[in-house]
Amino acid sequence: MLVFAGLGNPGAKYQNNRHNVGFMAADAIARRHSFSPWSKKFQGLISEGTLGGEKILLIKPQTFMNLSGQSVGEALRFYKLEPSALTVFYDEIDLAAGKVRVKVGGGSGGHNGIRSLDQHVGNAYRRVRIGVGHPGVKEMVHGHVLGDFAKADREWLDVLLDAIADDAGLLAKGDDNSFMNRITLALRDKLVPTGDDDRPPPKAPKQQSHIRQARPQQPPAKVPESGPMAAMLKKLFGKD
Repeated sequence: MLVFAGLGNPGAKYQNNRHNVGFMAADAIARRHSFSPWSKKFQGLISEGTLGGEKILLIKPQTFMNLSGQSVGEALRFYKLEPSALTVFYDEIDLAAGKVRVKVGGGSGGHNGIRSLDQHVGNAYRRVRIGVGHPGVKEMVHGHVLGDFAKADREWLDVLLDAIADDAGLLAKGDDNSFMNRITLALRDKLVPTGDDDRPPPKAPKQQSHIRQARPQQPPAKVPESGPMAAMLKKLFGKD
């Protein structure tokens, strides 16, 4: 058995928050693969099914984000599973919106849900980091992650969640690289920006207006060689 945990905060007021994208991923997997209805257990909501030939326990801790480790740790102990059997889906502000990265182990990166998991089960579990972007300054991070996804975000978010659900079996098989490649391709096919290059496009060379282009080139004015004007010019420039 493997445990797939999606992190988030319980309650309707949080359901569309960026911080709840882990819950969204778990819901997408359960729907796509016809898992059992959600039920209460291990201080969370659980759903069971099969992916890639492996029995999967999906869990959404209902302890609030900062205590996620209590719920997930209880499930692992009940089934006598090692941290290597755990995969966690959560929001990552240090990844551009729409990016997904998978790794095993590492630090919490300031994420309170991951910090709680590390305290209760150790850190040798797989992390599926789902990019939600950074607001730019530290003081705005709290409001950013607890803010709802914008309507414009749905253009990439729905594609991303569908791709996670479609390819979750690769995670069950331990094929993390193929999973990440499939996610990237799904987003690229939909022309969704993933933050690879945030630089503005180079400016095109400035072109002359069509009026200026069409205007005939005027020959330089002819300087008079005789008469009063010529005499004045010669005097001005010191020519005799």
